[in-house]
Amino acid sequence: MAVDPRSPTGTAGLQGARCSDCSVTVYPADDACPRCGGPADRTVLRGTGTLWTWTVQRYAPKSPPYQPPPGGFEPFAVGYVELADDVRVAAVLDLDDLDDIRIGMPLTVTAGHGVPRARPTPPGEERS
Repeated sequence: MAVDPRSPTGTAGLQGARCSDCSVTVYPADDACPRCGGPADRTVLRGTGTLWTWTVQRYAPKSPPYQPPPGGFEPFAVGYVELADDVRVAAVLDLDDLDDIRIGMPLTVTAGHGVPRARPTPPGEERS
């Protein structure tokens, strides 16, 4: 059974891949480059970046497979975070107030089961 590159592993960080031939970086990790088809080597991506674009999901997804939480559906934001590794990662945006979302805001992306999650980067950690 193949390992899901979006799942957390013993290695901290997002598991991506970098092409040996054309240097393109991708997430999630893949063995082949989507641009040139060359071999891609696994790499840990830096999890910090800036919000590239976003939207708010205001309606509950259709069931099945969606299972509403006990308190009912609540709107949430999703967006693309442009990482320092020159790759954009789609993530759920974990913010207390959806009105605080701004293009270019510093975010930290972490992998988990399913979709990556992004939180505001604490001040002073934007360049890590």
